[in-house]
Amino acid sequence: MTTETNQSSNWQKIKENSQTIVIALGLALIIRLFIAEPRYIPSESMLPTLDLGDRLVIEKVSYYFSPPHSGDIIVFHPPKQLQNLGYQHEQAFIKRVVATPGQTVAVTNGKVYVDETPVVENYLLESPNYQLLPVKVPPNHLFVMGDNRNNSNDSHIWGFLPETEIVGRAIFRFWPLNRLGLI
Repeated sequence: MTTETNQSSNWQKIKENSQTIVIALGLALIIRLFIAEPRYIPSESMLPTLDLGDRLVIEKVSYYFSPPHSGDIIVFHPPKQLQNLGYQHEQAFIKRVVATPGQTVAVTNGKVYVDETPVVENYLLESPNYQLLPVKVPPNHLFVMGDNRNNSNDSHIWGFLPETEIVGRAIFRFWPLNRLGLI
């Protein structure tokens, strides 16, 4: 009887542990798909704000309730105009929102203007060395730029970003530890 009781007890523990593992994996999948996910920075287009190799948490919930705001740092899938150049939809870009629907953006003499007002950009290492004639952001689109303005494949090159391509908003850097913190 003791052996039979031990076997029954062992099977009960295996069953309980298996259920716990399945629930944990299910919760992790739900969190990653709908709430937050980690991301790696693969380029220098967001220097000095984000370094090559930084690892971030991207939250996916806030844009269900409110639209992106100027200054938000977002992760998004390449829009059609980049996919037509060979980028895969599964790839991800990270840029700063500069203008939102209905706003007009221009770049003149090394300065970004939104609705004819110069944008204060204390996070830039250098000013953009290109010009952009005024363009109005259409509904349901954004104008996004990398903080490393002269080394960024962004809206000044390929145009407006459809809001449907947004994955989420960068909120927290967890690596490297010496740069740990909110973004």
